[in-house]
Amino acid sequence: MRVAGAPISWGVCEVPGWGLQLEPDRVLREMREVGLSATEFGPQGWLPEAPTARAGVLAEAGLAAVGAFVPVLLHVPDHDPLPGLDAELDAFDAAGGDVLVLAAATGSDGYDARPELSGEEWALLLANLDRLADHARSRGITPSLHPHVGTLVETSDDVARVLDGAAVPLCLDTGHLLIGGTDPAELARRHADRIGHVHAKDVRADLAARVQSGELTYTDAVRAGMYVPLGDGDVDLAAIVTALRDVGYDGWWVLEQDTILSGEPEGEGPVADVRRSLAHLRSL
Repeated sequence: MRVAGAPISWGVCEVPGWGLQLEPDRVLREMREVGLSATEFGPQGWLPEAPTARAGVLAEAGLAAVGAFVPVLLHVPDHDPLPGLDAELDAFDAAGGDVLVLAAATGSDGYDARPELSGEEWALLLANLDRLADHARSRGITPSLHPHVGTLVETSDDVARVLDGAAVPLCLDTGHLLIGGTDPAELARRHADRIGHVHAKDVRADLAARVQSGELTYTDAVRAGMYVPLGDGDVDLAAIVTALRDVGYDGWWVLEQDTILSGEPEGEGPVADVRRSLAHLRSL
């Protein structure tokens, strides 16, 4: 297994007002100390935006680059997402990351609400997905689409539309899929050939159900502890590992436990949960 870290496990997130944002030097140092050898970049602007500077920060921390989660507007007729994406891919060239994780952004901050799309908007979204995926491949980057709560690809129906209407591989985010109503283990069994990247998460199904019903916003559920260390929640990670190994999946397994920090962490802080998740994943 190629296992990497993600800054969101330390509460680092692109959403304004999400919580305390820890500095890169602490997060990257703790990744390395816990035994991780690579990381996703985190939200745009957390690491230096200049490609060579970003590469330098990762090299100093002793971490390789995986790539990045990049929310992109795909459904707006007068907006071309390609130039903005190219700017991010320039940083990939310098830092060595080769995995692009696209998300179908709504155009609003946060993940607590999303609009309904027309048929024409869906058609544009799917066409842009494949166009951006082809462009990423032309630059030596492996693309995938991340079904994500509060984006335009969230529910099981949304995932089915992408599987039927586009060729882009999927990022199997085991937590966001479950929260959105898709069984990630069943998706891995039925569509293992479409999985290009993995975000390994575990979640409490009781809190996920309250998000699905509208009783809790996504942000409030994260704050309430919806995400837990691997093995402590309701995701059948063992079945997912088996399904992907059966088809020879050799991509990254990125540990993610979406976290909101209300203040300076006490004790070890988030790294304690990352250590537990890493040990559980390796045990599988």
